Amino acid sequence: MRSRSYDPDLTPPWKRSAPAPEVAAEADLVVEEAATGFCGAVVRCERTAEGLTVTLEDRFGKHRVFPMVPRGFLIDGRTVTLVRPQAAPAPRGPLLSASGSVAVPGVKARVARAGRIYVEGRHDAELVERVWGHDLRVEGVVVEYLEGVDDLPAIVADFGPAPDARLGVLVDHLVPGSKESRIAASVSGADVLVVGHPYIDVWEAVKPASVGIARWPRVPRGEDWKTGVCRELGWDMSTGEAWQRILASVRTYKDLQAELLGSVEHLIDFVTAP
Repeated sequence: MRSRSYDPDLTPPWKRSAPAPEVAAEADLVVEEAATGFCGAVVRCERTAEGLTVTLEDRFGKHRVFPMVPRGFLIDGRTVTLVRPQAAPAPRGPLLSASGSVAVPGVKARVARAGRIYVEGRHDAELVERVWGHDLRVEGVVVEYLEGVDDLPAIVADFGPAPDARLGVLVDHLVPGSKESRIAASVSGADVLVVGHPYIDVWEAVKPASVGIARWPRVPRGEDWKTGVCRELGWDMSTGEAWQRILASVRTYKDLQAELLGSVEHLIDFVTAP
């Protein structure tokens, strides 16, 4: 007599859930968490003591972490199971830094040079670190924060630039006839280089497409530019939160406008020249 095999799952077939398709949780994939309805773009996947988790960012920049459970998410209303993306294949050729230069894996920061680079504005300094941080550590260049261009003459006088201790300065909105251009001209010399970009704020130096917008809006004169940008773009968040959203969109030099790229590269070459 032929033996029969039985399915250990006694749930009637019509009550069983169909298996959900597996989707790799790639960065920027927009999903909805099934239990809470939280909708956002994938920021990262991590393995924790409790298992795999995914971090989502909603349109306001808020982050939430969810376990990657089967049938736990929706894409366009369709139930899916998020899985960890496959590791990218090993890159061919030299590894590049965010600035596009050849990266030096495992290198220790060089002893700091006597020369320095001053950057006007905290956001500017954070952007320079994000894209050129590796290069600056390899070259031993320290970046200092310049609170305002009005402080520049005193800083230059105290620094005492010399051929073996050059000073480079990055200034916002450096256009002919401006206050910034007059101050820059008064301190520039053989061992002091002041460069800048034409934008009202360094936010504009990030390409709109990288941020996910069509263009940077125009803000009426007399209104705080950052506040006006948030209003025009419909970003219901503080300017600090908006900046973190913008900064997170910058991965390499390709996300920045050429005017800023050229200025920073010029400064690094200037202070590291023999």
